[in-house]
Amino acid sequence: MPASSVLYFDHNATTPIHPAVTEEMARVSTVAWANPGSRHREGRRARQVLEDARERLAKLLGASPQEVVWTSGGTEANNLAILGLARSERRVAAILPGEHPSLENPVALLTRRGWTRQDLPIDSDGQFRSDAAESIDWEGLGLVTVALAHSETGVIRDIGPLVERCRHHGVAFHVDTVQAAGKRPLDFHRLGATSLSLAAHKFGGPRGVGALVVSETLPLDPLLRGGLQERERRPGTEPVVLAAGMVRALELWTAERETRTAHLRQLRDRFEAGLRETCAPIVIHGERTTRLANTSNIAFPGCDGEALLVSLDLAGICASLGTACSSGATEPAPILVAMGCPPEVLRSSVRFSFGPDQTLEEIEQGIGIVSQVVKRNRAQ
Repeated sequence: MPASSVLYFDHNATTPIHPAVTEEMARVSTVAWANPGSRHREGRRARQVLEDARERLAKLLGASPQEVVWTSGGTEANNLAILGLARSERRVAAILPGEHPSLENPVALLTRRGWTRQDLPIDSDGQFRSDAAESIDWEGLGLVTVALAHSETGVIRDIGPLVERCRHHGVAFHVDTVQAAGKRPLDFHRLGATSLSLAAHKFGGPRGVGALVVSETLPLDPLLRGGLQERERRPGTEPVVLAAGMVRALELWTAERETRTAHLRQLRDRFEAGLRETCAPIVIHGERTTRLANTSNIAFPGCDGEALLVSLDLAGICASLGTACSSGATEPAPILVAMGCPPEVLRSSVRFSFGPDQTLEEIEQGIGIVSQVVKRNRAQ
């Protein structure tokens, strides 16, 4: 099947690099190729470009430049936050169940170091149950970590009650915005979190670069040992070209935010409505709460998700069973288990996520293909 006939409905896994980002990276690579730590003129030029990118990113995120730490991506940023901020004598880490592995696994490492894990309660939509807040021993918590938008369901968490509790009790609060950045506006200082992570490849930027925004008032232990880069928080030569590409991608999204969001919501809503019409029954996870405009996680009872995914791929549709970092797993998505989904829903759920350059014509084509594949799988 020619590549042009493939419908890429997996933008939550990664996105194509925006042409303007490619152009910016090509330009920067010719003028700022030197090591930004070098003191000669070429090094100073690279440093200037890097710090300009830092200032622009900070402005986009409602932070100060001193709070921005360049990383290799979202996974490193999440690890750096969770492990680097875990300095409290109150050795309890709280997390919502079913989070991304880059949150789950650092918390698991903390438990092997003597910490205790506490799962925060969620409802059937994956939202934190604020009514259960009184039952949590906030004075005993040392760290809370939550994804603002869940990568599999697209559900946007109302983290306000969590932030307020953490602030009141002096608990470090890390928010993973890897899936939210480039889809929703972010303001670090207004959000009130201790730290925030993001990754460029989720919003039209290059792979291999991300950032951790962390409050200036808190010490952060580096994961690695090496040089003194990034104010001694992240050693290693800074990726000037990648950083420039990341900032350009986020600037493009910010400039087109309202138009892109409205378009993506139109695509998602039409896709879901079309599948309701053509291959009922379906279950749309998180539809009763706020979701990312581009994300639709749908269960097709009577189908096997693994078989359905293979059939969709053969028919020219790229989708997923969940986060790409766990795509080799055969167990049901932990977030859906935590939401209390029945077995027939767990086994048949597929995530579709759309991009701003896609069209309603492609969505209609996708509806037709998905409905045919689902009917064929149900008949087997």
